[in-house]
Amino acid sequence: MTHPLPRAARVATWTYFTLNGFAVGMWVVHIPNVERATGITHSALGGLLLVLGAAAFLGMQVAGPLADRFGQRRLLPAAGVLLGLALVGPGLADSWWTLGIALFCLGFGNGTIDVAMNSHAVVVERAYPRPIMAAFHAMWSIGGALAALVGAGTLAAGVPTAVTLGSVGAVCVVVSLAAARFVIDATPEPEQPGSTEAAPSARPSRKLVWLLGAIAFAMMLAEGVANDWAALHSEDVLGTSTSTAAFAYGSFAVAMTAGRFATDRVAARVGPVAIVRYGSALAAVGLTLVVFTPWLPLALAGWALFGLGLSGSVPQLFSAAGNLDPRASGALMARVVGLGYVGLLAGPALIGGLAHWIPLNAAFAVPVVLCVVAAVFADVLAPRSAPAEEPVG
Repeated sequence: MTHPLPRAARVATWTYFTLNGFAVGMWVVHIPNVERATGITHSALGGLLLVLGAAAFLGMQVAGPLADRFGQRRLLPAAGVLLGLALVGPGLADSWWTLGIALFCLGFGNGTIDVAMNSHAVVVERAYPRPIMAAFHAMWSIGGALAALVGAGTLAAGVPTAVTLGSVGAVCVVVSLAAARFVIDATPEPEQPGSTEAAPSARPSRKLVWLLGAIAFAMMLAEGVANDWAALHSEDVLGTSTSTAAFAYGSFAVAMTAGRFATDRVAARVGPVAIVRYGSALAAVGLTLVVFTPWLPLALAGWALFGLGLSGSVPQLFSAAGNLDPRASGALMARVVGLGYVGLLAGPALIGGLAHWIPLNAAFAVPVVLCVVAAVFADVLAPRSAPAEEPVG
């Protein structure tokens, strides 16, 4: 595929990823304020966060077919506007039911833009002779880090939550509309006269799609474990202070972001199979080090290896899903992204449940095993040259 503005489209995709990470991060840092404003308990908040997660999954499944039918040029800016408008809701909520409605809208908007921007990233990547997907995901992390800094500033200054989230929502709307002109749709390759390559008439097999989704589930479950349990592990198992424990997640997050900026160049040399295989293996080694070491410096090194190993896998999986069948790129990606998102939500809850029965270190065996399984099945990302059986319905 060629397009007159691939560079502008690439910058636009960076913008949407950063914007999404920033919007989600601003919501996260204001969760305690929202909880106090609505007067709900921790358990009620947990239930409402499940509503947000379910709505996000629904938004992903709706956005996939819409991307295929109407194109990314229409869907992506609309999804950005929807996210911006929905972000206002939690700041205005004053009861559990108004917050529930607000979080459903926020989750749906976030799920929609997640699939839309990843689908657009695949389209843009096809215009380049090298992988560029991982850098987009790195920009999402940058957006989240920026939200932590800005959110800390607004909270310290006492800015009302409704004002902050409303302002960020307005920024999302304006930036999404401004970047819309640079969003591109997929353009089918014209059939070359005398070409011996057959048109891609066969659809990918259900088995292949489910395998990609299963690996995404495993990788994002592992990521979710680090997000919610890295600091708690350092504090409860290693006996560090709360402030020192924060370095555990910090080492993971910094390594993951840096790894994503480096992944594209490495993937261009070794291919997606090697990225997932050796990255998953490195992640398993890193978390195993965390499990067995009693020393904080080694634990921090383990979390860094864990983040570095996971950093490149998910972008490769999303890119592979979006390229299985260009005619159904959005729908196929929605399935893989959706399964990955389920893993992200399930990981922390699974470890929390296991920690009631076994030591936290032992519970970490679950993501370690999943990383090993992902390494074993990494061949699923190898390019397919022959049509597959059992077509997706």
